[in-house]
Amino acid sequence: MGVRFAFTGGREGWTRAVLTAVGVGLGVALLLLTTALPHALGVRQEKEAARTDITFTGQWLPKADDTLVVANVGSDFRDDSIRGRALEPEGPRAPLPPGVDRFPAKGEMVVSPALQELLESDSGALLRERLPDRIVGTIGESGLIGPAELAFYQGAEGLAPHIDSGRIVRIDGYGDPNATSERSDPVLLLLILVVFVVLLMPVVVFIAAAVRFGGERRDRRLAALRLVGSDSGMTRRIAAGEALAGAMLGLVFGAGFFMAGRRLAGTAEVFHISVFPSYLSPSPLLALLVAVAVPTAAVLVTLLALRGVVIEPLGVVRAGRPPRRRLWWRLLLPLAGLAMLYPMIGDGRDNGDFNQYLVAGGVVLLLVGVTALLPWIVETAVARLGAGGVAWQLAVRRLQMSSGTAARTVNGIAVAVAGAIALQMLFTGVEDDYTRSTGQDVAWAQVEVTLPNSVPVAPAAEKLRNTKGVNEVYDYSEGHLGNRARDPQAGTTVTVGGCSALREIADLPSCADGDVFAVHGAERDTGVDVAKLAAPGRTLYLDPSYEGGPKSLEIPWTVPQDVKTANPRHALLAGTDRGGILITPKAVPDTFTPALQGHAYLRLDESVPDVHDRVRNTAAAVDPLANTVTWAQTERTGRFDAIRTALLVGAACVLALIGASLLVSQLEQLRERRKLLSALVAFGTRRRTLSLSLLWQTTIPITLGLLLATAVGLTLGTVLLKMTATTVRVDWSSVLAMTGIGAAVVLTVTLLGLPPLLRLTRPEGLRTE
Repeated sequence: MGVRFAFTGGREGWTRAVLTAVGVGLGVALLLLTTALPHALGVRQEKEAARTDITFTGQWLPKADDTLVVANVGSDFRDDSIRGRALEPEGPRAPLPPGVDRFPAKGEMVVSPALQELLESDSGALLRERLPDRIVGTIGESGLIGPAELAFYQGAEGLAPHIDSGRIVRIDGYGDPNATSERSDPVLLLLILVVFVVLLMPVVVFIAAAVRFGGERRDRRLAALRLVGSDSGMTRRIAAGEALAGAMLGLVFGAGFFMAGRRLAGTAEVFHISVFPSYLSPSPLLALLVAVAVPTAAVLVTLLALRGVVIEPLGVVRAGRPPRRRLWWRLLLPLAGLAMLYPMIGDGRDNGDFNQYLVAGGVVLLLVGVTALLPWIVETAVARLGAGGVAWQLAVRRLQMSSGTAARTVNGIAVAVAGAIALQMLFTGVEDDYTRSTGQDVAWAQVEVTLPNSVPVAPAAEKLRNTKGVNEVYDYSEGHLGNRARDPQAGTTVTVGGCSALREIADLPSCADGDVFAVHGAERDTGVDVAKLAAPGRTLYLDPSYEGGPKSLEIPWTVPQDVKTANPRHALLAGTDRGGILITPKAVPDTFTPALQGHAYLRLDESVPDVHDRVRNTAAAVDPLANTVTWAQTERTGRFDAIRTALLVGAACVLALIGASLLVSQLEQLRERRKLLSALVAFGTRRRTLSLSLLWQTTIPITLGLLLATAVGLTLGTVLLKMTATTVRVDWSSVLAMTGIGAAVVLTVTLLGLPPLLRLTRPEGLRTE
């Protein structure tokens, strides 16, 4: 009978059912999306692993009819990374990259659809200068990790002589055969677990609130059932059936929203992450759990809500003063959560993995504690609010009459903010463990360009110096000297450059073109006696060969009699004491050129538009295999960054859908109070006053909710940091940012609710049937 009332009870019944279904459906869609995220990220990793080519395993393959020479020619364009490979097949059975049906010839390339769109647009004109090859095809889905990925394969010739450069390899198949499973990091596993709990909890809280849409009007309708003979148990079961109908319809809506969102996922990119729709496939077991849990929760929440309502034949008894909410049992939830987390305090990463059940249970209880404590806090606070303007009095009186409804409205945001603050504290606290200094001084130089062997550095440096936005260029070439042509027992670095560049590497007594220096006592030469190695008249070998590798050039060089001694210094060029042998250009034999690799360090004028891309274009024009790297003071572990990115993507989705759900909730509340609002306007209340009243009704509970969320978030963050044996510190700017984002979402939803408020306050709202 309750199900029939939901769909055949007139406009009132099905309007409430549709609103409930939309709210529940948004929550279900987000639950399905969250359960599908691990699979999507897993598929991305599998695709990345399947196309792995440059593995740095040190294995050297001989040329054969099934080998392929691959060069990493990837680059950046503005804020986007571009994956690029130059391919030179050496036989008819050379392995094709995933997603490509034939090898491009020299001067041709196959590109991802996103890169093709960029190259053909006006904004990609600067990039087109760097990639002038003719586009002859597109990379298929099997060769990409996402629809927005920028990637290309271009044909090449003459790559084999450069194989030993580190960015060019010979392979006979894709994938890394020597990949080993990395030892799991307990702290990273803890981060992943907490991220999923924090993302899911706000959704669960909102679904629980959505099934109570229209509760007051529904209870008044149920009084009619008592009048025709049903007892209170039957009435509650009918109410549960009505809620069940809305929840079941919500499952249908949720599946529809998820499928629509899944289709749109192929056109969206969040924090440089994109996925193909086929990646978003939730686990069947988790999807079944959602399908069972949501209707069950709807029935239980409805029955729980009706415990405090007396439905009689002549009406619903709500107007009597309800008993004050008790605090003691509400405190038990967060205290129980802390008790579950307490045994793991101090474990750090050296005592094995954290107990995932205790972690999940403890975090859930602490966050559920927010939903239990907030109604008591709102009720207690608004009971003490006094006189004010008309808008204030209307808002306060409304909150005093239905503080529970106000608390339910902001519960989801409060839980999300509490979890976000805790996670931000945890990320900030352990970030230093996954961040290392590069030693690069970005005030001294911003870009490093590395040239392939045999490419002279001086002409390249001159072209870079003439690029718009480049203020200064320091250039030198380097190679490796050994005491023997094959398998040397001692060796050091040889650096060739002008006096200005060499002075950035070592403290020189004096310098003129034609000088040679031996740097004694540098960090990089630990264990090598440079004074003995660089003794005047001794023969050393540039680019010696090593057992197990290809034969190198093995160029002999005799240390000159007038070699000078220099002292090491902290080289900004390399971030360490460089040391070795320093040679000015006039003292360099012509035979050295093929074995030297050129480096150029550029100081840029960052105010010039697209200066980094102009430098990349110049470097690519010098040689397509030139590698341009933007300097940074620090770099983070890839897995840590991946978890943080996943959190940002998930949080953006959660906030967007919670905002949409809050808007549905607010529209439902306004619809329920339509007659009351119209009566207030008919009695002379200004619409501006009603709008301010609506704003106050949102501001008061959200302020209390955010204060509670901050307290719970700081507590949870402190406990998590102590579990990881990390010093507790609070980044107050991040805390304020999290609370500000939560407040902005609610206030934005409130402002969006003002136009419907003005429509609902027309005289037509007084009509009744």
